[in-house]
Amino acid sequence: MILELLTFIVGLVYGYANPGKEDRMALLKKGAIYGVILGVVFGLIGLFIGGVVFFAAGAIGTFISVVILVVIFIIGTFIGDLLEDALKK
Repeated sequence: MILELLTFIVGLVYGYANPGKEDRMALLKKGAIYGVILGVVFGLIGLFIGGVVFFAAGAIGTFISVVILVVIFIIGTFIGDLLEDALKK
């Protein structure tokens, strides 16, 4: 819960501080790529520790967690952009 809240706040600040609209699709693609990379890394760690089941669980679980955090970040950037438009005019 704390990590999600921090991710949202960072997205809010990022959206507010950067002028103009953010390219949310590029952020989502970048987050998905990082999710795949982290998923493979943690999956390989799980493979060495406990076998194929831990590889699948580590890879899929990490990917899903990263994508969820990226979506929360993007929501924060959206609200930050709205605040930027409202407060800087």
